[in-house]
Amino acid sequence: MTASRWSARIGSLVAFLVLTTTGVQAQLGDLSAARDLYTSAAYDEALSLLDRLRASDPPVDQSRAIEQYRAFCLLALGRAADAEQAIEAAVAAEPSYRPSDSEMSPRVLGAFTTVRRRMLPAIIQQRYAQAKAAFDRKDFAAAANGFRQVLAALDDGDVASEAARPPLSDLRVLASGFEELSAKAAAPPPPPPPPPVAAPAPAPAPPRVYAGNDPGVVAPVIVNQTVPRFPGVITASYTGRLEVIISEAGMVESAVMTGSVTPAYDALALAATQRWRFKPATVNGTPVKFRKVVVIALKPQT
Repeated sequence: MTASRWSARIGSLVAFLVLTTTGVQAQLGDLSAARDLYTSAAYDEALSLLDRLRASDPPVDQSRAIEQYRAFCLLALGRAADAEQAIEAAVAAEPSYRPSDSEMSPRVLGAFTTVRRRMLPAIIQQRYAQAKAAFDRKDFAAAANGFRQVLAALDDGDVASEAARPPLSDLRVLASGFEELSAKAAAPPPPPPPPPVAAPAPAPAPPRVYAGNDPGVVAPVIVNQTVPRFPGVITASYTGRLEVIISEAGMVESAVMTGSVTPAYDALALAATQRWRFKPATVNGTPVKFRKVVVIALKPQT
């Protein structure tokens, strides 16, 4: 027997022993066994084990690793479409994850980069909407953490070009401001003990807020009420309602979307109200607070 045939036999025996050993581990449902199978180029066996682990409702951190190694195996087997779905699941589970340059081939790195560039902008906007919802319900700790995740994702190199222009550039400004507010509200300093005083006098009634149908009220006059442009291309008709309280000085004291357009556009519209100015509403010549409803209607360009 020639040396080359002998080396081939030895190589086959070593491969058989590796697969046998890791096959025993696969029966135990061990994720490390799947990694060993992938490392030894036993991609079909590794994928079969990973699929069984995937169906066993694994913990979240293990689920991320399962999807990552499924993608590696599928790419190695030339199943590009299936691999893309696995990469999408891995990115959705952990948007910040990317394979190490020293561990993976350029092909794997390129596949992950392509999917991340496509998915991250939508994930960032979704994470912002979730953080803003936590802020609105006064769960400031969760909101601060969510806005920090948004800012970290915006610094990801795979979305550098997208993050430099709307709507993501606008979200960076909003997320930074809301993160600071959330962090301060999540851990407020303890108030000083109140000095001993007599029972306080009843608080004065808050100023009345008038509406357009109240008798004797003169509605405010618009000085500046610029509605922001829709970020991107309008592909469908949108109708939203924005309710603002205009102060006696003609500035917007508060604003709320009572009819949503999109989460990203709602945030832009609410931010824009801080620059609106009016000649205030009056009753008998005296400036008063006024509740105004602004209808926002957006239609595709023809």
